[in-house]
Amino acid sequence: MWADRRAAGEALSRLLSGRSDLAGALVLGLPRGGTIVAGPVARALGAEVDACLVRKLGVPDQPELAFGAIASGGIRVFNEEIVDQAGITVQEVATIAAREERELAWRETAYRSGRPPLRPVGRDIVLVDDGLATGATMRAAIRAMRAAGARRIVVAVPVASSRAVRELARDVDEVITLETPRQFVAVGAHYGEFSPPSDDEVRAALRSECP
Repeated sequence: MWADRRAAGEALSRLLSGRSDLAGALVLGLPRGGTIVAGPVARALGAEVDACLVRKLGVPDQPELAFGAIASGGIRVFNEEIVDQAGITVQEVATIAAREERELAWRETAYRSGRPPLRPVGRDIVLVDDGLATGATMRAAIRAMRAAGARRIVVAVPVASSRAVRELARDVDEVITLETPRQFVAVGAHYGEFSPPSDDEVRAALRSECP
């Protein structure tokens, strides 16, 4: 267990600090929590850092359980198994996706304080989050980066379910994780403090780490 996201980021950064092949990569944190973890990782690699704007689509009565995700550029990813198991209707999917797309559009400008996004085309990308449960949000980020022309994509997280690691490994060049528990319960179970960062905290994290 880590005290908080920054402590997890420091632990992850120690694992990555010797990776000369990732020097100069673009580190992208998935808001909100992933941006806090991404800062120490970027410093360890001497890399630029930015946010990869992605929104989870949560099951109506279990919002922490993702049935899909969206990302900038019209990227949509759905987990049909969870959609079927939860009995989510087509109308519910459309309503939730529309709401999250509005939120995504707002964050595109709000998080960067007017700074344009860093371009991933032709670059090595390290996608960072505070953990992976279903992997739906990260999968949307991966598709967005592929569509944007990334050269190589590495996923780096403190903790992940074995299923998420196994499935994402087919879509990226490498998945790096500190912990892959045999009995995975939830990402938050591995943190002492796991309250959602505020928008101001996300902006501050990106601002303090940007060159």
